[in-house]
Amino acid sequence: MHVARLFAAAGLTVALAMPATAKTVEVKMLNKGTQGSFMVFEPAFVKIAPGDSVSFVPTDPAHDAVSLPDMTPAGAQPFAGKLGQPLTVKFTAEGLYGYKCVPHLSMGMVGLIQVGKATNKAAAAAAAATLPSLAKTKMSGLVAAAR
Repeated sequence: MHVARLFAAAGLTVALAMPATAKTVEVKMLNKGTQGSFMVFEPAFVKIAPGDSVSFVPTDPAHDAVSLPDMTPAGAQPFAGKLGQPLTVKFTAEGLYGYKCVPHLSMGMVGLIQVGKATNKAAAAAAAATLPSLAKTKMSGLVAAAR
């Protein structure tokens, strides 16, 4: 008798190990966030696993998502979306990835993605300190919260 039928006859079910599937997290580019802040990525901090993706969704044609060159793990590919266009990025290298909305950087429109472990936290903190005032304050807080 087939093994599956034996288990079924005994009232048992067999759970087959299935590989985990990658997920996609959505980040909205907003003129006004749910907390009342202006020019924000929501959520501003995302933690994902290697192989997962982030989809940046503009709600206004004046937003984009562009990686910060000094805030990516070694060997990671930079990314740059176009104004008003959605962008989906797959992340494979562990670490912290800082990003900005180019037109609204001075207004503090920045975000942080943690992929796996925060392997480059010290470098990300140093890079955050070089950003314009509002962006620096926001990014420094995001990096400090990364674990």
